[in-house]
Amino acid sequence: MITRTPPATHTPPWQRALATAIRDPVTLARRLSLAPEHLPGMHAGHASFPIRVPESWLARIAPGDPADPLLRQVLPLAEEADEVPGFIADPVGDHDALAAPGVVHKYAGRALLLTTGACAIHCRYCFRREFDYADHNPARDDWGPALDYLAAHPDIHEVILSGGDPLSQSDTRLARLVARLEAIPHVERLRIHTRLPVVLPERVDDALLDWLGRGRLQHVLVLHANHPREFAAPADRALERLRASGITLLNQAVLLAGVNDDADTLVDLQETGFRHGVLPYYLHCLDRTRGTAHFEVGAERAAVLYAEMHRRLPGYLLPRRVREIPGEPGKTPLGGNTPE
Repeated sequence: MITRTPPATHTPPWQRALATAIRDPVTLARRLSLAPEHLPGMHAGHASFPIRVPESWLARIAPGDPADPLLRQVLPLAEEADEVPGFIADPVGDHDALAAPGVVHKYAGRALLLTTGACAIHCRYCFRREFDYADHNPARDDWGPALDYLAAHPDIHEVILSGGDPLSQSDTRLARLVARLEAIPHVERLRIHTRLPVVLPERVDDALLDWLGRGRLQHVLVLHANHPREFAAPADRALERLRASGITLLNQAVLLAGVNDDADTLVDLQETGFRHGVLPYYLHCLDRTRGTAHFEVGAERAAVLYAEMHRRLPGYLLPRRVREIPGEPGKTPLGGNTPE
């Protein structure tokens, strides 16, 4: 009898890139020529929230510069262990808004589905860095209770896939989930909050575009870029492919000390994104998550920066400056001179 060797399973390049991301401080310091005195703080921050930095992000960081704005977003610091009053585990009230496993229902007309706890990159300011994904995993029962909840609420017209990063899951898994969402008649739009097209541009491949570019739902990708350099090659090519597939692209950013807390950078971020077909959406005030106080920009400084953006940008390039306050019916808008 002739036995045949089964064909090797094809692993997409983006999954290989995800698997080879840097996950320890020593390697990160060595690859970026950071001075040894940075390592104790890096180890301290890593102990509370492990690092993850893909090669495509690493390539955009200037070696030897601990103040590089792209590095600062992923660099663990000793300050992350500081206990600062007002900085807590769940500053946006996600746990209180859980309506079903993995379903966060805060606002009228839309609900958020926490599809995974995995990300391609571990942003040090992450507001869900302490979220218990294991206990609130909607996929544990094949999405049943989560989908049942969405189907039972005809006022929900938009489903938001979030996480973690939903695009860190396989296309087979995502396409199946989206097909089941399409079977809910009152759901009209699918919004995906993702950092991967910017952080790991390899993720935008034929398999992704195949399911993302079809179906009855309107598809919106909300990217997350905080600095104009994040739109550099190869991310620019990934965004071009998404636009060519008819996907609406928006960007939300977080105002972060040492990353984008100057007017020139913020203006350049909006204009650079728009050159790549990405419209500004939100400029978030920092969610006051435990371990992130060193990223906070003071209220007065934030208002001055936004007023300068308002002066220098046309209206369609001005993101809404907002803060998320638990219990409010939506994001709370903050104008250029509005106190927080």
